[in-house]
Amino acid sequence: MAPPKKTILIVEDEPHIILGLQDALEFEGFRVVSTSKGKEGVELANRESADAVILDLMLPDTNGYAVCEELRRWNPVLPIIMLTARSQESDKIRGLDAGADDYVTKPFSVNELIARMRAIFRRAAVRPAAEAVEIGEARINFASHILTRRGEEHQLSFYELELLRLLVERTGQPVSRDEILQKIWGLDASPTNRTVDNFIVKLRKKIEPSPDRPVHILTVYGFGYKLVVERGSSA
Repeated sequence: MAPPKKTILIVEDEPHIILGLQDALEFEGFRVVSTSKGKEGVELANRESADAVILDLMLPDTNGYAVCEELRRWNPVLPIIMLTARSQESDKIRGLDAGADDYVTKPFSVNELIARMRAIFRRAAVRPAAEAVEIGEARINFASHILTRRGEEHQLSFYELELLRLLVERTGQPVSRDEILQKIWGLDASPTNRTVDNFIVKLRKKIEPSPDRPVHILTVYGFGYKLVVERGSSA
């Protein structure tokens, strides 16, 4: 018996974009539901048990930031890719702060989005060797997607969890940005792609005693990052 199809929700008000994405995603074996309204998108995500969301920033009834925040309240780990014509760095940061996992600027490659979807579900199918790990003062529960540090709980988004899981799998070993982008996001590296760096910043804020002087998630200059579990270790 074939496994059930993964459901992708598209929240977008441009019909030709919806049609193009729907045709491509369905051809690749995904189930697609769509709407042009943000509020209906939140309802659809819940009702249709969406496995991932492609969310436009500019919608007729609200904006993508508000929709993203509401989706996050419903499901903290639902993968959300924000789709927009804006390209300013401040908009990208605001989108990530609202809970988006990534940010794609129009015009975009449909094949790239499909690669991202496949990477999402490929990583989601991987089971961690341990249900929980401790990194310094932080304890990460992979089953509940919760990071606890100094009594405070932080819900990890899909990409935060998967990036951390990859670093844990390779504890003490440098992992290149290229490999991280390919395995987690399904993307080829480019000099302008700051996705990995943005998520490293987010994780350091939750794990490190002093995020600007990290002792656990270390930069390997010109290459990538490595995880050091023991507090006080250095590169």
